[in-house]
Amino acid sequence: MAYLALVRHGQSTYNEKGVWAGKTDVPLTPQGEEEAKKAGEAIADLSFDTAYTSNLIRAKKTLEIIKSTLRNPLLQEIISSAISERDYGDLTGKNKWEMQKELGEGLFMKYRRSWDFPPPHGESLKDVYDRVLPYFKEEILPQLIAGKNILICAHGNSLRALIKYLDNISDENIPKFEIATGEVYLYNLDNNGAIVSKKVRSINQNRGKQ
Repeated sequence: MAYLALVRHGQSTYNEKGVWAGKTDVPLTPQGEEEAKKAGEAIADLSFDTAYTSNLIRAKKTLEIIKSTLRNPLLQEIISSAISERDYGDLTGKNKWEMQKELGEGLFMKYRRSWDFPPPHGESLKDVYDRVLPYFKEEILPQLIAGKNILICAHGNSLRALIKYLDNISDENIPKFEIATGEVYLYNLDNNGAIVSKKVRSINQNRGKQ
């Protein structure tokens, strides 16, 4: 049996402003650092073998804070762009709520949450899924099957893509799924890699508002 903990980074400066960050390397806010601390406290009773994070500072800083709360803070850390945030293309740097008014609710939600409708010059969630899943299956899943406990600290869309696979969420239902900053999803997997149980250990009341 093994644990897989998925943590979305704490609030970033762009989350605070309601701006699409995508690949832009923005830092955490003080609130984001507090969310990261709470995420770490939510899994402080567990011991992890390896931690994965993206190459963006908001995820790396969240992991740094989380590690300070863990039993084994010197655990192996692997950085990979495969689990980086979605590229929002022409929407990068724009305020979501201003764009909601400009684009209209229908097109706005297609860009923001749909499965395979990318913004201009950007990625869809399906595109993110197509880079996250091979990495997970080749790099991470074998470790889980071997009984290793794994922590992944990443982003809203890279985690949505992975959870879509883990929870078998349909293309039609994935737009309804939200994961807020600082939230923790904890899976227990058996020796075949099948999910035995799932818990949400840290919940952000601002889910869907960032």
